[in-house]
Amino acid sequence: MKKKIRSVAVVLSDIFLLSVAFLLSYFIRFDFSIASVMQEFYEELPLLLIASVAIKLVVFTFFKLYHSLWKYASIYEFFTVILAAAISNGALFIYNAFINHITPRSIFMIAFLLDMCFIGGSRILYRIFRRLNSHKYLSCDNLKRVLIIGAGEAGVNIAREMFAHKELKSKPVAFIDENPEKIGKTVNGIPVMGSLESINEIISKKHVDEIIIAIPSAKPAELNKIYEYCSATSCKVKILPSVAQLIDGTVMTKKVRDVAIEDLLGREPICTDLHEICSYIHDKTVMVTGGGGSIGSELCTQIASYNPKKLIILDNYENNLYWISNELINKYPNLCIEAVVANIRDYDRMDELFRIYMPDIVYHAAAHKHVPLMENHPSEAIKNNVFGTWNVSHCADKYGVERFVLISTDKAVNPTNVMGATKRIAEMIIQALNNKSKTEFVAVRFGNVLGSNGSVIPLFKKQIDLGGPVTVTHAEVTRFFMTIPEAVSLVLQAAAMAKGGEIFVLDMGQPVKIIDLAKNMIRLSGYKPNEDIMIEITGLRPGEKLYEELLMNEEGLKATKNNKIFVAQPLFTDYGLLKQKLEQLAHELEMQPDVEDIKEKVQVLVPTYSQPVVEKVV
Repeated sequence: MKKKIRSVAVVLSDIFLLSVAFLLSYFIRFDFSIASVMQEFYEELPLLLIASVAIKLVVFTFFKLYHSLWKYASIYEFFTVILAAAISNGALFIYNAFINHITPRSIFMIAFLLDMCFIGGSRILYRIFRRLNSHKYLSCDNLKRVLIIGAGEAGVNIAREMFAHKELKSKPVAFIDENPEKIGKTVNGIPVMGSLESINEIISKKHVDEIIIAIPSAKPAELNKIYEYCSATSCKVKILPSVAQLIDGTVMTKKVRDVAIEDLLGREPICTDLHEICSYIHDKTVMVTGGGGSIGSELCTQIASYNPKKLIILDNYENNLYWISNELINKYPNLCIEAVVANIRDYDRMDELFRIYMPDIVYHAAAHKHVPLMENHPSEAIKNNVFGTWNVSHCADKYGVERFVLISTDKAVNPTNVMGATKRIAEMIIQALNNKSKTEFVAVRFGNVLGSNGSVIPLFKKQIDLGGPVTVTHAEVTRFFMTIPEAVSLVLQAAAMAKGGEIFVLDMGQPVKIIDLAKNMIRLSGYKPNEDIMIEITGLRPGEKLYEELLMNEEGLKATKNNKIFVAQPLFTDYGLLKQKLEQLAHELEMQPDVEDIKEKVQVLVPTYSQPVVEKVV
């Protein structure tokens, strides 16, 4: 209701101003001689006045002058007013000529100038009035005082929105910028007070409560540096995530959020060819094993968005399977979804499912993945990761699956633990099988996934919530990290590129020190590392190594059209020899050998597998 009243008020105001401008143009033309005007034009003036106002209102409506948010009025809106005034007066001139009036042509030029001043000026005055009001409001003492890092377009727009929206209860008090030409200047009345090195001094001087990092184009390394300075202060830190959040030069302050650990990974997010992915998934029957897990459930979520004919979600753990299937059924009611409880170790069950559903594409994400647990129970890792993969891949071959994608890990490279070694054998299975099958078998290898079940991030969060200590196995241990959506988009892109036998590898940038990750998480939680929350070094666990590798030296790398994805060509091709060794391994497992015997037998299959010497913490 208020909007309608405001719109009517603006139209009535314009009618009045346009009428005044039109009449004033006559008086200016005839040196303010009212008698001359009335004597020569009294008959035609009323009709021309009505025509003038009507034409101009129609043109103004066409140019959407009554749809603009004038509290955000800028140069663009003012130029729109100029253009609309010029066209409307031009139309009025043509109308006047058509009906053969004797009105001087200069009248229309004067009217154009007056329209521009009156209509544009009214909008600017409204903006000035709101700004004065907002500055009066911003002088209140109960507002949150905000320091904005980045005096560019994004930072300036955030400051403007704080002026415009009282409900934010925030007041921009200063900018920080690394450009020396900006330091000492003011932007919208807000001073650019210095660079990051002077952040503590500025916070103290301006009594800052909150910091907003408003550099959406910042590289991860730069962002890490900025956050390091910010986290050393006592202020709340927020961030504008990315350039994608900028729409038509306006930044909605609701897009400003808390800094997340993903922002501090130190690498660029990957991009995938969504059209290419969609083209091979659309109208296909897709099966995802381990579909209830961290990677599997995200796979199902992203696949569902590409309109497959049918999505089969297979998992041995019914709780996760129940939740992901219900979520997708609610989100995609027209998609055919089958939730199947099954164990990949059971070949007969796998064979039955493949015969029933006849999938076109299989994503094999089911696996045991926890390194310490698999070190203590290596036979379980072998049964699941090796023979489970054997079962699913052979069913894929038997029933003519088009593409089979194995979810692998960086721990398969020169493995130092049973889990990694079994995943390397899984890679060998699909590479060997690819040579004798019409199915395109590929693997996708990536590092640790942020937030996945059992990963270091949830562990650190829980330890921080309990007051510490946060446990790190070694001060120098590093890992590659990626987000779950990134990992899944890579898997989908890999399948789109598949020709058979490849291992796709993501360029994940620089590895992250786990101890730095722990420190950042403590800071993000509002604490100081080794003061509020202690970090404890516990020593490397069995099977754990300091540095993960993404590629075996002998594999080599080839670039793909996606500059973040590389491909390693097939190495292992002797299917008969592999089958023989696996049959022997299966037979030996039936004899229930001890843990060390099992590890020795795995090493026969994976010569690069070696157990590291565990350092003890003194």
